[in-house]
Amino acid sequence: MQHKAVPTRNIVAAVIGNALEWYDFLVFAFMTPIISKLFFPTDPSVPGSELNAILMTTAIFGVGFFMRPVGGIILGLYGDKKGRKAAMVMVTSLMAVSIALITVAPTYHAAGILAPIFILIARLLQGFSAGGEFGTSTALLIEMAPNGKRGFYGSWQMAGQMLALLIGAACGTLITEFFTPQQIADWAWRLPFAFGLVIVPIAIYIRRNIDETDAFKQMKEEERQAAARGDVQRLSLGQMLKTHTRETLIGVGLVVTATVSIYITFTYLVTYSTQILKLPLNQTFLVQMAGAALMVLLTPFMGAWSDRVGRRPIVIGSLIGYLLVLYPLYHWLSDAPSIARLLTVQVVVCLFVSAFFGVFSTVMAELFPARVRSVGLSLAYNVAVMIFGGFAQFIVTWLIKTTGSPMAPAYYVMFGVALGLVAAFYMRERAHDKLDH
Repeated sequence: MQHKAVPTRNIVAAVIGNALEWYDFLVFAFMTPIISKLFFPTDPSVPGSELNAILMTTAIFGVGFFMRPVGGIILGLYGDKKGRKAAMVMVTSLMAVSIALITVAPTYHAAGILAPIFILIARLLQGFSAGGEFGTSTALLIEMAPNGKRGFYGSWQMAGQMLALLIGAACGTLITEFFTPQQIADWAWRLPFAFGLVIVPIAIYIRRNIDETDAFKQMKEEERQAAARGDVQRLSLGQMLKTHTRETLIGVGLVVTATVSIYITFTYLVTYSTQILKLPLNQTFLVQMAGAALMVLLTPFMGAWSDRVGRRPIVIGSLIGYLLVLYPLYHWLSDAPSIARLLTVQVVVCLFVSAFFGVFSTVMAELFPARVRSVGLSLAYNVAVMIFGGFAQFIVTWLIKTTGSPMAPAYYVMFGVALGLVAAFYMRERAHDKLDH
């Protein structure tokens, strides 16, 4: 079967919208050291009050994840019914509202207790919209990919998330370089969120003008023909879980590895390095940028590689290597913290994570048939993210405070990687199979 060329705008729509979605969601984590002081003021005379403020901020960050499964299910079902395009436009529109709320949020000094409540509402809406992003945009990327190139196309899902990390770290670097601490506290902390708000209209415009996937069109045509015969079978969420229990559990296991990597290895890096290791904020942002840039470059190559050698060897090999290097790297870093060591740790970790991320989205999409692909992806992804990612920063910060050990991040990530490795051994090789419609 000859595949028609995929319009570039379709790929751009998935990547730019995905990058914006995760940029806004993750930049909140980057700004934790700053936001914690503005919305949860500290008392220097009280020991541990600064760490308590970070705990409160990371808790607010985690609360948004409670809405992720809800948004994932509702927007995933919407995407399977109305189309990937319609769901992606709705996701971006909802995210725009949450960005606006955070951008104009009053600080504790200006509004008292209303300030953290304002942020909480924004985070809940943010979580709902983000819940629908992964399933719909991944379904679009995989379904429009020509045969033999699903790994490459699917890799752009995670490359988009890494692009969000890169842009977020770049914004953090710029505001710490060009503004004084007082200016940042007064108003400059809002600039990274305002930047995301400016991009929203572009993302919505591009997503409104993409083509729906042939797989979705074929599925709807089959449903129309079935309806004409009086043979209508609607697959409920419960039936989907019953029919695809194995696939959902494998997906959850793989997502655990992905989510602990994103929310600890990458986004928690700034808080961990500045508050626990006492490294300079601006140089930590530069390390974050370097790691994210490396990920953006390597991830698509890893995806393309999986189209040749298969998904399982890359997933299993990358996770074994990832698991083996984590403890010695973090021990080496915490033993004598420095920016040079932090950069070395981040580069080595990125080599293994980029291999896993390059295959991850494609493997997830290949688990489910088209009629439940969006909701199946969204459910497996967001349940795991809510449990293991939402409060990951809070848990790790609490562990560090309770045990006094700076090794807590390594232990948490090792636990998540181990779960993903178990799931990887149960996944089937689908790289050379035709995608289920």
